[in-house]
Amino acid sequence: MPVQINALSDDFAVAPQLFPDDMQAVADAGFKSVIINRPDMEGGPEQPLSADVMAAARAAGLQIEYQPVVSGGMTADDVARFAVLLKELPGPVLAFCRTGTRCTHLYQAAAGV
Repeated sequence: MPVQINALSDDFAVAPQLFPDDMQAVADAGFKSVIINRPDMEGGPEQPLSADVMAAARAAGLQIEYQPVVSGGMTADDVARFAVLLKELPGPVLAFCRTGTRCTHLYQAAAGV
């Protein structure tokens, strides 16, 4: 299945849950960095561990950061950290969570930081 990507700007997009096997396609799509906003085990044992996704991302030449944010529990610290990542990571950046909504909310909130 192809990676579902929703571009929010020229340098930032969101996606639903990604898997280790998706990381090469993300790199091939031109992304330079990935942010994982979904906490490990949030979706149970079917959800890949962040460490596995991170290893695959690095193997594909991507920079990657794990910034778990609890669904419905976004904090000011979460927004501030996300804003820093957006400034520090090479773009374009792709962030993912369960559906992409959490990443979208983080991006919108960080735009005001």
